[in-house]
Amino acid sequence: MSDSFPTTMADRLAAIRARMAAACDRAGRPHDSVALLPVSKTFDAGAVREAAGLGLRRFGENKTQEIRQKAPELADLGLQWVMIGHLQTNKAKEAARIAAEVQSLDRLELAEALQRRLDLEGRVLDVLVQVKTSPEPSKFGLAPEDLPALLRAVARGCPALRVQGLMTMAVNSDDAGAVRACFARLRTLRDQMRGEGIDGVSLERLSMGMSGDFELAIEEGSTEVRIGSALFGARDYGA
Repeated sequence: MSDSFPTTMADRLAAIRARMAAACDRAGRPHDSVALLPVSKTFDAGAVREAAGLGLRRFGENKTQEIRQKAPELADLGLQWVMIGHLQTNKAKEAARIAAEVQSLDRLELAEALQRRLDLEGRVLDVLVQVKTSPEPSKFGLAPEDLPALLRAVARGCPALRVQGLMTMAVNSDDAGAVRACFARLRTLRDQMRGEGIDGVSLERLSMGMSGDFELAIEEGSTEVRIGSALFGARDYGA
């Protein structure tokens, strides 16, 4: 981020969009080929309402309990809540009820748990498969070599899950080459899987890039960047 951090959310959003557009220009991509997903985890409903006032309607959260806490206060806005954090299987029931999308599907056990609950809810759910492209032990995600089997299993046995693409988190590093390699690997995996033509699986979307690395992600083919602190400001995890 720039040393000069804009003081208003409107100015921060404008700065993010300008950086997104510049990254698209460098990659020879249309500006509208990349969406912005604001990540509101740890920020209160008032901050989300301010962001919604700037035209944002989809918000990423790491925990179902945060959606459950904020959604009632913001029910008048018609927002969509997107689960981007690691989802425990025992939280599938809640995610199936309140999330518009899950971007962190990383195992068949979770897919089956979501399917069972979606059957009861009479709902379908868009999902992205989270793939681990970083060597860091703290990062979640499916091993790249396990992706074909999971996609086929979900397509065959989980009709309420609509696979729309893939998601990843890059290595936390100052080495731009190492960060870029994580994004390039996901794009390559996506291209390989699209070549296999798995029925019922759409892989149009690549959710990759966060506040510190979204420009690199766009240059490597991201179709959606997940932006939290660059939009909302520094997080207070103690709160």
